[in-house]
Amino acid sequence: MKAAVLGQPIAHSLSPALHRAAYEALGFTDWTYDLVECDEAGLAAYVESRGPEWAGLSLTMPLKRAVLPLLDHVDHLAAATGGANTVVFRSEGRYGYNTDVQGIVDALTEAGSAGLASSGPGSVAIIGAGATACSALAAVGELGAAGADVVLRDRSRAAALLDTADRLGLKVRLRPWEDLARDDALVPDVLISTVPAGAADDYARRLRLTRHAPPAVLDVVYHPWPTPLAEAALAAGSVVASGYAMLLHQAAAQVELMTGKPAPLEAMRAAGEQELARRH
Repeated sequence: MKAAVLGQPIAHSLSPALHRAAYEALGFTDWTYDLVECDEAGLAAYVESRGPEWAGLSLTMPLKRAVLPLLDHVDHLAAATGGANTVVFRSEGRYGYNTDVQGIVDALTEAGSAGLASSGPGSVAIIGAGATACSALAAVGELGAAGADVVLRDRSRAAALLDTADRLGLKVRLRPWEDLARDDALVPDVLISTVPAGAADDYARRLRLTRHAPPAVLDVVYHPWPTPLAEAALAAGSVVASGYAMLLHQAAAQVELMTGKPAPLEAMRAAGEQELARRH
């Protein structure tokens, strides 16, 4: 059977290391997993030309939203967040899933996040309002939160996130970027940064100065690691979940969807860590 990860750019993806390690641990010697450079214009032709030997696809940006019209079935989280990062080919059609949500839930849970009470986090803040922020919002909803504060530079770019909140019945309060540098603001039970490396450095500087940190922090960046935010949060006593943990767990969910077998998580973890060390 065949599978692949599609995106543009795609050369940096860790997905091949993770999925190939899973296939090896499962004894699936005839399974392959490739990197495919693909833009939105080429996505439909690629998806529609896959034959019966194809198990599924992993999708990165900018393809997660573009794939939805090509699918026969979409799971509720992909529909709610407006994007699918996983396509599974079955005899009855193409199925789309969002496993990023599960990746965030599992990364926070695995870290033993102090902000996750049995009833869910009482307060959540998300930095950024893009596609990953939509998944983060859905994830904290899965964990029992009623919603989140969302810190962003441009309120006009929050439409997709607000749509996600509406579909899931969650509350969102938009907050200005300047709040990241204020000493008296933004200390939720759980903080999730969904922005690129360096973008949350103002907040990291504030944590270093005040030591007043959220009990739990997830930074979706995984390379280079630790990020300034992760370092500052750890120094202030936070439980910190890494972007690598999120990536690992979303890939494990993809493996289970594509193979129908439990993912060999530790074999995948070791392979991904080895590949990151090789790149360092």
